[in-house]
Amino acid sequence: MVDRAAGALSLPDDWPAQPELSLNLNRMGSFDWDLASGLMNLDPAGHEVFDLRPGEFDGHPGNLKLRVPTDEASRLDAMVSRALKSGSQHYGAYFRIRCRDGSLRWTHAQGFIQRDNAGRPLRIIGIVRDATEELADSSARLEVDAERRRQTSVVESTTAALAHARTVQEVIDVLRDSHGLEHFGATSLVMGLLESGGRIHLVADGPEGSFVPGTRYTRVDDEYPMSEVVRTLAPRFIESKRDFADSYPRLWPHIEGLGINSAVYLPLIAQGRPIGALGLLYGDRTGFSSEERNVLVALGSSIAQSLQRAVLYDQEHDLAQGLQQAMLPRRIPAVPGAQIAVRYRSARLGRDIGGDWYDVIALPGGRVGAVIGDVQGHDTHAAAVMGQLRIVLRAYAAEGHTPATVMARASVFLHELDTERFATCMYAEVDLSTGVMQLVRAGHVDPLVRDNDGGTRRLPVEGGLPLGLSAEFGRLEYPVTTVELDPGQTLLFYTDGLVEVPGADLDDGMQMLTALVRGGPRDLQLLGDQLCDVVDERSGDDDVAILLLRRKGAYTPQTGGRLQQHVAQNDPEALRSARHMIRAATGAWGARERSDEIELAADEMITNALMHTDGGAIVTIRVLSGVERRLRVEVEDRSSALPRRRDAGESGVSGRGLMLVDRLAEAWGVESRGSGKCVWCEFMIPERPKS
Repeated sequence: MVDRAAGALSLPDDWPAQPELSLNLNRMGSFDWDLASGLMNLDPAGHEVFDLRPGEFDGHPGNLKLRVPTDEASRLDAMVSRALKSGSQHYGAYFRIRCRDGSLRWTHAQGFIQRDNAGRPLRIIGIVRDATEELADSSARLEVDAERRRQTSVVESTTAALAHARTVQEVIDVLRDSHGLEHFGATSLVMGLLESGGRIHLVADGPEGSFVPGTRYTRVDDEYPMSEVVRTLAPRFIESKRDFADSYPRLWPHIEGLGINSAVYLPLIAQGRPIGALGLLYGDRTGFSSEERNVLVALGSSIAQSLQRAVLYDQEHDLAQGLQQAMLPRRIPAVPGAQIAVRYRSARLGRDIGGDWYDVIALPGGRVGAVIGDVQGHDTHAAAVMGQLRIVLRAYAAEGHTPATVMARASVFLHELDTERFATCMYAEVDLSTGVMQLVRAGHVDPLVRDNDGGTRRLPVEGGLPLGLSAEFGRLEYPVTTVELDPGQTLLFYTDGLVEVPGADLDDGMQMLTALVRGGPRDLQLLGDQLCDVVDERSGDDDVAILLLRRKGAYTPQTGGRLQQHVAQNDPEALRSARHMIRAATGAWGARERSDEIELAADEMITNALMHTDGGAIVTIRVLSGVERRLRVEVEDRSSALPRRRDAGESGVSGRGLMLVDRLAEAWGVESRGSGKCVWCEFMIPERPKS
């Protein structure tokens, strides 16, 4: 047994025979471990074996981790536990301790387990000795080689994991989750990125509750270890608490209570320039061997390469996302007679931005255009092409082209654009007063229609080639599908990311979406949110755009009706008939007080069309609904030449037409209409008396 007074060791009679070894007896100590109290007595020689100073060991075996590396301690704990549970009387193990100078030294421990009559372990007595000379030969070299292979494997496995990290946050997550850092014994990490102006942005801090106020942004010339390594481009190994406190008195008081014993700060250098710094903090070690320093420097180099790639990716992603958001409509117009909801979702945070888009176009005559599309690719170029395509498609629709012409012209535009991208698209023009809907499809997925009772079905739409490809192959004919959208029915446009499920075909995705819409909430905003939740849960690889349009009940955009007449050139009777139509309409619609003004302005516009164009004119008069009741006169012709105001002079006999219109009407303007134009003017008229 152990004589605590003398520090001598008397071995039990059945102590295993020891090998004949030439040992330095000054480097052999003894221990007595009381399992009931958990306290261990280590004699002065044992303190020397563990390279401990007097007072550094308080009798708790767990505190020996100051000298025993984490993986070695785990192996010893497992060995002792097996011996205690198996009924063994003794155990022995070689392990390494970390000396004060950071070097590793081989040590051997052998323990004898005392048990009671029932076989329950009571205490362990044993010896520990310096095994450096004992293992100086082949076994030690094998262990060293194994350790080097292990450290190399750590760097390789961490590098392999970093290869899949695309964003800065993913790099941080890999390092935090990496078993490699656990093998190095790091408690936590801190990371900073170098920004313009010599500012360092802390993007990852240590354990919870360890953030030091005022360090989220620091400068290169500050007295912090991260600033120092960025400034000097050399790693900084902090080997003890004293080293930390003396070197960084400004930082140490904030982290003194975190149990940090040592740290290493590595400059992250890519292409010869610093991009940031990484700090690894240790709570169970002091000092670093030369091998460990080399491995950590190699690890820092690998991390720097991955981090540079991630920073560039984040910058491109932010640019693409900003570009896409700028290209999408900032707001959806309020369309009388319809309820509309739109949604856009990036399928996975940190992934590339795609070219998905939606648009809603308010058209004259109580009509609305609905667009959904998807440009090929997931990058900044796709977002840029999407923006241009959305704008020109909106312009063609606003010019009054038919849906088929809108799609054909958009395809020609994309083909002539300096890009190899194509796009799928769906365009619908809905007359909300009648419910008549014309749809044109360019390689896109079919829409869905949900009835008032929730029944949902796929709406087959005859289609043509995607935009860009139809122009390339000379197949610009887009068939038009005409259906009626009843009051209360909902049209669902979407991009393929909503129905493409990994491992499943498109039909399965369509069935899933149909069931989801059928059972979804009636409120369009809530339904849009629910569809986006599915995208978020599935974490697919494609973005999603969604457009929901519901036709309200019976809707009449022209409160007083709509009258139209064609006036041919050299047809005085048709001109007189148009004037009579205008006079009668103004009287019937409550605008009799302004009848002369309206008739005079309309007459000037009709005369201009007949005199300055080669064809006739189409005259339309109608009442617009809105906050203010207005009467609108439109004159369409086949000339693309736009009229302009001009000064007729004192003796001029012409040139006063548009000046008269400008003086008489509250508003006037010119709109392109296909191969021609429309000149219009509007007059404010009294509200109808309530009956």
